[in-house]
Amino acid sequence: MMDNGNSERPTARAGRPGKRKRTDAQHTARERPSTIRDVAQKAGVSVATVSRTLAGNYPVSDEARTRVMAAVKSLHYVVNVHAKALSGRVAGPVALVIKDITGPSLAHVAAGVEQEAADRGRLSLVCATQDDVTREDALVQLMREQHAAAVLLVGGVVPDAAYGRRMTGYARALDAAGSRLVLVGRPAPAPDLPVTVVDYDNRGGAFQAVSHLLASGHRRVLFLGGETGLSSGDERRAGYRDALLAHGVDHVGELDTEGTYTRASGHARTRDALRGGLEFTALFAASDMVALGALAALREAGIAVPDDVSVVGFDDVPFATDLTPSLTTVRVPYEELGRTAVRLALEREGSFGREDHVILGTQLVIRQSVRRLAW
Repeated sequence: MMDNGNSERPTARAGRPGKRKRTDAQHTARERPSTIRDVAQKAGVSVATVSRTLAGNYPVSDEARTRVMAAVKSLHYVVNVHAKALSGRVAGPVALVIKDITGPSLAHVAAGVEQEAADRGRLSLVCATQDDVTREDALVQLMREQHAAAVLLVGGVVPDAAYGRRMTGYARALDAAGSRLVLVGRPAPAPDLPVTVVDYDNRGGAFQAVSHLLASGHRRVLFLGGETGLSSGDERRAGYRDALLAHGVDHVGELDTEGTYTRASGHARTRDALRGGLEFTALFAASDMVALGALAALREAGIAVPDDVSVVGFDDVPFATDLTPSLTTVRVPYEELGRTAVRLALEREGSFGREDHVILGTQLVIRQSVRRLAW
């Protein structure tokens, strides 16, 4: 009896694992992504017919097309985009690599990139580096591997030797992969590289801003500039000095300050100038965020704008019109920068154009933060 009982139990247990295996296999089949062969089998057609139907560039009967598309929908089949990219049958995305996606200026560049890419039927990818060169390297390489049609690097830089080597490496690596490096608001390290540059007139914009103050009778203009060595900072400083020279006003070193493009920097530098007894009747901030900090420091010191001190900014971000008084500033066409960068890169891809360096104009927008002094 014992022997018979023992001989039956293994038989019963032997059946259970087999049942589990069938269940596991069914579960795996359900979890496995559908393939083109699954679609062909369900539609009752060949793999070649499925491929031709999805490619849309070969004649397929209406009946076969209907069956294939029904199978695709039923199986939730997704085309292998990477395989299509390698075969050249899919348009690559446009990649935007920026320092920070929260800044108002860069956000408008990103909006322009997305709009232009969408208008041209392209996917846009936005990546932030947080000003980390190592992360920038990794993102450019990743976009190259993803077969991006163009990689757009945005924002001012310090154009030193290290920058030159990085951009040269990016440009050549992307070009070899059939992609295009586009530098937006930053210079190309050499004239003969396969790179597109889309910039705006920093120097001319600063010249307009300071000339407006000088033409309004101001002679001591405090400049809250960017950091020395930063491409946009140096250009705006040059514009400030150009305007002084053009109007016959001496450059005063203590009025020419440098710092970051942040509200905190604008506040600190204006506060320090006031506490130090520095005399000025006008202030030119190298960004609207800097101007925002300067306005706060002036308000805290009981100084009225524009009655006591006139203020001009740079950027024309959306909040500039909502300040009290509304801010006179230099408008940078940030969305157009993004649009132009995408347009030039994709037109070059299609051999429609060969523009490699474009500079967009800036415009002084006069509002209520500047007072004309009596002569």
